[in-house]
Amino acid sequence: MRRQSKKPNICPRCGYEVEKPEKTWHIMSPIPDSRGRVTITIMGVYICPKCGYKWRTTISKIKAGEDIEFEGRESEKTEEKPREGKIIEIDLSELDEV
Repeated sequence: MRRQSKKPNICPRCGYEVEKPEKTWHIMSPIPDSRGRVTITIMGVYICPKCGYKWRTTISKIKAGEDIEFEGRESEKTEEKPREGKIIEIDLSELDEV
């Protein structure tokens, strides 16, 4: 058996590159990490058309929360601007007139 490739669509038995998975599903982690992000793992089943070998593998991982990270690559940090609320002024003397 060959060493597992970094690409999930390469057959571990013969090395053939499979076009797309037969089935995919996602798994969501029940506990967020220290930064409050939840990990969503996308899994897939591949069947090699050359040798018939069938295997399950992780297709990708996404960490979603305040910022998003795809398989260890963090999104670019943007400078966070303070959010200013809308100012609503009420004249209490107008309430007595109604």
